[in-house]
Formats: sequence, structure tokens, C-alpha cells
Amino acid sequence: MNKLARSFAAAAAALACLGASAAEKELLIGVNDSLTGPGAVYGLPQSNSVQMAADEINAAGGIKAGSDVYKLRVIANDDKANPTEATNSVRKLIDRDGVKYLLGFCCSGPTSAVASFIERENALMLVGNAAERAITAKGTPNLFRTRPPADFTGAAAGVFVGKRGAKNIAVIGSLDVGFYTQYLDAFEREFAKAGGKIVAKETFGLKDRDMTPQLTKVRALNPDALLVLGYVEPSAFVYRQATELGMKIPRYGFTSGSEEQFLRVATSEQMEGVWDLRPTELTVEALADNAKTYVANYTKRFGTPPSPSSPYAYDQVYVLKQAIERAGTADDPKKVTAEVRKVTVPKEAVMKYLPVGGTMFDGNGQAYTSNGAFQWQKGKWVYVSDLPSNPALYSEFLRSLRK
Repeated sequence: MNKLARSFAAAAAALACLGASAAEKELLIGVNDSLTGPGAVYGLPQSNSVQMAADEINAAGGIKAGSDVYKLRVIANDDKANPTEATNSVRKLIDRDGVKYLLGFCCSGPTSAVASFIERENALMLVGNAAERAITAKGTPNLFRTRPPADFTGAAAGVFVGKRGAKNIAVIGSLDVGFYTQYLDAFEREFAKAGGKIVAKETFGLKDRDMTPQLTKVRALNPDALLVLGYVEPSAFVYRQATELGMKIPRYGFTSGSEEQFLRVATSEQMEGVWDLRPTELTVEALADNAKTYVANYTKRFGTPPSPSSPYAYDQVYVLKQAIERAGTADDPKKVTAEVRKVTVPKEAVMKYLPVGGTMFDGNGQAYTSNGAFQWQKGKWVYVSDLPSNPALYSEFLRSLRK
């Protein structure tokens, strides 16, 4: 090759590199979640999971859409599980940071506050662990949720407990929180069909730690079983103190906490035999190999195992990736939102989703995972069986609420 040809080749190579560089874009992802306070047991693992998924995608070359390649940058804000903080956080992400894609959302109160105005924004909202039914009941076109609503799980739990022979059950929980009452209403309806009856409903607050007054009242009623509905820490105190009071009855719950989180409050012996009736989530025995990889990678990176509900947020990132690839751009949130409605379950997804009509999300913007019965056995949650669940029927029910 002569000198002139070499010069032309070098120039062409330089232009090619320049073109490749010009095609690479940065895509901001905003995480709004409870990173401190009582909700942090759910929110912080979700935020970590979004960052981990974004780093995985970047390491693999980014998101290729049309002629562009998008590298992800995550901005995480703390809403402290407070609706006002959540509104301010999301307004900052949209108005000041220019974020068009919002992920996270572990707690129902702050999530509902954001859901009340997000339809008016040129943005896409992907909700994780927040379980309040109303979040997707309105069918907001640019809002999607990876976790099923609480009552979808509560109905399945009521059938399960009824078949186990309990006839009189006492309830202790955060009964002033909407998604727990929805779980309980659905549970009670199905439990009654099996001849069961709820004999007591006692409430605790998120910051309560002494549950002996409620448990003493319940014990006097001599129930067949106990149902505990609440965040991890107060629920763990109930389990511990029920044991200390000598209540030797089956204990069921709806909490979605990891072994490590419960063991900060109760001993393994005090937890022995407790049931958690919840979405299948991150119990690896019930999931595919993706779950094992996710747990290993998360634990290595953050020095602690992930919470059971954290993959809801991890899977959000891969939903977004698939939708952007289908849309051929990340610069138009409306196009991406339209493609979210068509996505199938990503091959990278950790949770076990139950598609409705062949797509991951139904017409309400709601995804469904299988529900499972988990029992604490010798220091860990053990997957025992799936709970009976009908996502197509529930999807129709959710849609009917808009009429």
C-alpha cells in the first residue's frame, strides 16, 4: 500500500471510529425508592438491583436500537416511603434531570402519589414491589407493574389455609395499610368458602415493636392459627413474641422478607414452622437458573443476599431494554411505552411470570408472578408448593374496576 492509500485508509478508520462514537448515547434511568427508614428493606435492594442490571447491560455493549447504542446511567433518589417525598423526588427526576424512564417503587403510599400524576408526563413508570391494587386498576397507559397486586395473592392464600384445616384464625398486621387490607379481604373471602372464620383483627404500626398486648388478646380467643400481615421487622416481632408467650399454633404471614432480615429480630428456632404466603419471588428452588446467578452476583457485589422482592426491579431494566430495542429508539418514551405492552418475558428475568394473552403485561399494565407457599425450616425459607392462581380471571376483575 502506497503512502497516499495508507493516508486514505487511516482517515477512513478515524471517521468510522468517530461515527461509532457519535452513535453511542447516554440514557438516564431514574430510580425512586425507599432507601432509608422502614421501607428500605425493600427499596434499597431494588435500587441495587437496577444498578446491577444496568451495569450488566453496559458491560455487554449497551442497548442497541436502530443506529444508536445506549449506555445506561442510574440516578437514585430516596423517597423515605413518604408520598410527599416521592412526589418531590419524581418531579426532580423529570423536571431537573430530564429522566424519561422511572423505575423502583417498593412501597404503595409513595407509588400511589406518583401514579396520580404520571399519565400527564412524557415518561414511562415501571413499578416494582408496591402491591396496592389501585396502582394498576386505573389502567394508566404509561405505568406498568412487575409485582402482582396483594389481593391476587391473598385469595390464593385463603384457599391454601382453608385446605390445611384451620377454622378459626386471628389476624395481626398493618391493617391501616391498603394493600394489606386488600390481601386480607381476598383471604377472608376464600377462607370462608372452606368454612373458616376470622375471630380477631388486631393492628400494629410500622414502628411498633411490642406486640404482646395484641397477642395476649388473641391468645384468649384460642384460635387455630395466626395470620400476620406487615413489613418484615414488626412481623418478626410478632413471630418471636408469639413463641415467647407459648402460642403453639400454626403461623402464616404475608411479608416477603429474607432470612437475614428476620434473623435480626427473631431466632431461627422462634421462626421454625412459620409460613409465608406470597408471590414466588426469590426462593431459588421455585425458579430457573437465572435466580441462582442473580443471587450469586448480588451477594458478591453488595456483600449481603438480595431480598426476595428485589428482582421485580431487576426485571424492570430488562423489560425496558427489550422495549427500547423493539421501538428502535430510547428518545421517544411514547414509542417505548407502546412496545412495553407487547414485550414477552425477557430471557434474563429472575421471577416466574404468568403471561396473559402471550405478553408479560395485561391490558391494565399488570404482570403476574406465580404465588407460593414457603415455610421456615431449619434456618431458611423453603419453597413447598405453588398456590392456586388465575391471572386471566384476575386481569378481567382488575379491568372491571374501571367501569
